Amino acid sequence: MIYSIEKIARILDGKLVGDGNVSINMLSKIDEGTKGSLSFFANKKYEEFLYTTKASAVIISSDININYSRISTNLIIVDDAYQGFATMLQTFSESRNNIEGVHKHSSIEESATIGKKCYVGSNVYISENVIIGDNVKIYPNCFIGENTSIDDNTILYAGVKIYDRCIIGKNCIIQSGAIIGGDGFGFAPNAENEYTKVAQIGNVILEDNVEIGANTTIDRATMGSTIIHQGVKLDNLIQIAHNVEIGKHTVIAAQSGVAGSTKIGENCMIGGQVGIVGHIKIGNNVKIAAQSGIQSDINENEIVQGSPAFSISEYKRAYVYFRQLPKLNSLVNKIEKEVKNILNK
Repeated sequence: MIYSIEKIARILDGKLVGDGNVSINMLSKIDEGTKGSLSFFANKKYEEFLYTTKASAVIISSDININYSRISTNLIIVDDAYQGFATMLQTFSESRNNIEGVHKHSSIEESATIGKKCYVGSNVYISENVIIGDNVKIYPNCFIGENTSIDDNTILYAGVKIYDRCIIGKNCIIQSGAIIGGDGFGFAPNAENEYTKVAQIGNVILEDNVEIGANTTIDRATMGSTIIHQGVKLDNLIQIAHNVEIGKHTVIAAQSGVAGSTKIGENCMIGGQVGIVGHIKIGNNVKIAAQSGIQSDINENEIVQGSPAFSISEYKRAYVYFRQLPKLNSLVNKIEKEVKNILNK
């Protein structure tokens, strides 16, 4: 999508200083600006780049004092440059997804229902009795299993796989390679000490405004539903096991894993590479530091760290002693030698 600087100024309700007819076709950092790009300046730390940038236009905050005589680019002056640039990021993103139509190399079963203004890319397969809402974008090589529903304005990027009977809400974003509704890890040992697969007959529910990162997997429930509630954001490479429930507006960073039947509360923040065992409950507003191991319930509003994890204040005190262990070891060895010398006299 190409925008004139004048149009961008109107979108941001900003003041234009320069040539409004110049075209913008990309966004860039101010130190990496090129012809046709739009950048922003909101921090005096980067002022020198404002005078040397090759960007065709820069969004700046009205309360920042600059040397206008040194500027060679066009300016859009707004109240908050960072927020203005965020608006343009969203605008460009929406423009990128402003596509419609069904590719001739897609395959859609007759019993499936496709809403208005949808996009279905090449090599997409949509199974029996699938219901697709309005303005849904399904990029190439996606698979949608039987009796699945996908509500309005949701985006499935290339290679997403959604198994049978899953329910995807409105305004969701599922990044490439994610798998929604695969079998949970359910096996039972038999008399020969071999493992027999336990059928997984539930589904996955993603409520509205959920985002799922690339190559993240969410397993279907053994029975019932694995539920990702409204506004949850999951990073790349996360494993969510069967019958897990994640509360509203919780965020989880990359490479974390949640074992089966664990319930996570609302507004939690979970760092990268966190491991959470199954069948426990984590309260609302909990924060878990990266690489922590969670083995038991956590009450509301707690902040924990470590493996196994415990209160972050206690962890920090313990870590002070941990760092002193080499010195303490040397001191103990010294005392032992002195005691031996005294006993040998």
